[in-house]
Amino acid sequence: MPGIKRKKCRNCKTLFIPDARNVKRQKYCREPQCRKASKAASQKRWLEKPANRDYFRGPENVQRVRRWRKQHPGYWRRASQNNRDALQESLNEQLIEKIDINCDFTDNALQDLLTIQPSVLIGIIAQLTGYALQDDIAMAARRMQQFGNDILNLPHEGGRHGKQAAHLPRPGPQSS
Repeated sequence: MPGIKRKKCRNCKTLFIPDARNVKRQKYCREPQCRKASKAASQKRWLEKPANRDYFRGPENVQRVRRWRKQHPGYWRRASQNNRDALQESLNEQLIEKIDINCDFTDNALQDLLTIQPSVLIGIIAQLTGYALQDDIAMAARRMQQFGNDILNLPHEGGRHGKQAAHLPRPGPQSS
């Protein structure tokens, strides 16, 4: 490539020939570790700008993300284009032999089962509610936890010990 001078990579310090379309701006070679270093440096420069420091924080940014998600419903659920056609043939249904196993599945407490896979629990909450933001999922989880506490007659967060939940329908007077 005539006219393109070699440059020294800022990460590995080796000489490289920059891409012809990006000669003036390319400071890193094409090695994977150097590309990671370039990305890290770029992010650091972006975050150092005062306008970008709190770009991902605060209630106004939560609202910005909510507005975007409302305009793009189901974006995070869409299957990628690469997963549409599987390379293998679909499997035929196989009959499962029913085996009578005498084991008691009530040995494990519900709390033990739920703490095993917190990401599964978060995924279930996201699937049931349709939320993808952590703030929304946390709010839904707190609401579900309160429902569970009400069902199990556990004390409320504020120390009240009510037998009946305020958000559950109460039986009305019997009409004659």
